[in-house]
Amino acid sequence: MPKKTDAEWRSVLSDEQFRVARKGGTEPAFSGEYYNNKDDGLYRCICCGTELFRSSEKYDSGSGWPSFWQPVNDNAVEQLLDDSHGMRRIEVRCANCEAHLGHVFPDGPPPTGQRYCINSASLSFKPEEAE
Repeated sequence: MPKKTDAEWRSVLSDEQFRVARKGGTEPAFSGEYYNNKDDGLYRCICCGTELFRSSEKYDSGSGWPSFWQPVNDNAVEQLLDDSHGMRRIEVRCANCEAHLGHVFPDGPPPTGQRYCINSASLSFKPEEAE
């Protein structure tokens, strides 16, 4: 995927989406559009549209952010060490366009034990089609 400049990203993203997805920000807990979404469907990267998470792997972690116990596949996201803000965490990015999505923690439910804590601002949601 060709790299876009900040100006190009700003032209297609809201200020909050740009701040979170392109600059590594975090939206306030319980404020995001999808933290309480219970609809069936697919979550995609707000920047490039890559499929990232399914609603069937979403759960209420109580954290205030959309939480998933696994991505849609092993190649959807990449993980990087994040030592910012005086703590050591694992950052999660879109593997296709490197958008910042959130962080993953080892305190999730079975079967993976993972909690992908993801910013709504980094996601778009496509509801499942009714048959």
